[in-house]
Amino acid sequence: MFRSVSFGIDAWVDCEVIGAFEGREISAAEDNAVQEAARRPEFKAKVGQVVEAFPEGSPRVLIVGLGDREKVTFATLRKSFAAAVRRLSATKVSSVNVRFDSLQDAVMSGRIFGEVAGTLGWNAGFLKTTPTEFADLKLSSTDEAFAKGLKYGISMADATNFARDLANTPPNFATPLWMAEQAQKMAEATGLSCRIIKGDELEKEHLTGLINVGKASINPPCLIRLEYRPEGSDAKPVVFVGKTITYDTGGLSIKGKTSMPGMKGDKAGGCAVLGAMKAIATLVKPDVPVVAILVAAENSISSNAYRPDDVITYRNGKTVEITNTDAEGRLVLADGLIWAAELENPACIIDMATLTGGVVTALGDEFAGYFSTDALLAGDLEEAAKISGDRIWRLPLDEAYKDMMKSPVADLQNSNLGGKAHPVQGAVFLWAFVPEGLPWAHIDIAGVSNTSKDSGPLNPGQTGFGVRLLCDLVRSGVSVS
Repeated sequence: MFRSVSFGIDAWVDCEVIGAFEGREISAAEDNAVQEAARRPEFKAKVGQVVEAFPEGSPRVLIVGLGDREKVTFATLRKSFAAAVRRLSATKVSSVNVRFDSLQDAVMSGRIFGEVAGTLGWNAGFLKTTPTEFADLKLSSTDEAFAKGLKYGISMADATNFARDLANTPPNFATPLWMAEQAQKMAEATGLSCRIIKGDELEKEHLTGLINVGKASINPPCLIRLEYRPEGSDAKPVVFVGKTITYDTGGLSIKGKTSMPGMKGDKAGGCAVLGAMKAIATLVKPDVPVVAILVAAENSISSNAYRPDDVITYRNGKTVEITNTDAEGRLVLADGLIWAAELENPACIIDMATLTGGVVTALGDEFAGYFSTDALLAGDLEEAAKISGDRIWRLPLDEAYKDMMKSPVADLQNSNLGGKAHPVQGAVFLWAFVPEGLPWAHIDIAGVSNTSKDSGPLNPGQTGFGVRLLCDLVRSGVSVS
């Protein structure tokens, strides 16, 4: 794919990209060579089909199928545009003018094209001694509205790829304090405020989950707080909490040899929150304050590791019996939720985490599972999902499940070993740390944070799922009951 994607207008472009609907509908003003290419028998203008034309004395033209005109959606556009960008990459062009004159929402269409081009430019192999060679791609459009969307989409892809880079970084580099350094650098570059709580201050703030999960590792835990606050705003902030487990061995409840590889991605929730904050500060710029809390730790093994049968006490007084040290994400997220509720005066809280294998069993790699205490917040998230393409599916949060998480020796157990309703277990545990009446949503991204597929708008590796979802949530405005 392309090494970098930017917006810019050149006097000469290598290629033009246009769209065609089923029935091979294209503008009558197009060159004869383009018209002939659109009439080729193998090209039906189905979603994602591509055909090329070579007008004499003009740039090559790539025609991409958009499908049935009456059935165009953001999802079908992503598929069509991904096919176009993949073909552009194969042709080694460097400067492209994009023209989709007949699409209804030109700004959103341009945004999707920019996002797809940018995210397809990401590559996981940055540590290879012989990196794959990529060309730079410059995109432009003569349609002012489409061009506006292109610029936005390219910038959103940059924030998404920032999150992917962080999540993809191996654990011998990406320790909790390394994550804190990346957050500080990003904050300095974008004007966000940043505070790191570590060492003795963790004890002072009674951040019990972080202390216990992180104490077996040579790499100490920390809490990372970022804030975006528009000038003059005294509104309650939207608060994001991101699970940032930089590596997860499972602790004393150790993972098997096939389950541990890939656990560098257990920080993907926190990385998505960081990517969203970068875009919020530089691109989205909402009218409401936004606070991000990243709970960062490495779940390791040593003689002072926390154990099954331990009971830990949180700063709000709640006690938790440890039954499984591999259910550590919810323990650190509890710290983040308590912090957000007690210290941030939030309008709402949304946490994002690679929390359970159970959500992968339930939903596979097509949807993230989410839970919410608030109907309006849930509705806003679903609308943001439709725009962003980060698809979510609501799962039940019901009082009847609370008994699963009761402990005979403490207020809660961190895992019910009976094996039922794993995604719900995690959500119900976290629910216990959210004050009644405070709008909250938990998004379990375990199935969608990484992909082995090389198709559509993504190549293999970390996906950056959640960056666009959170940005579109605050961009559209958050309504809570």
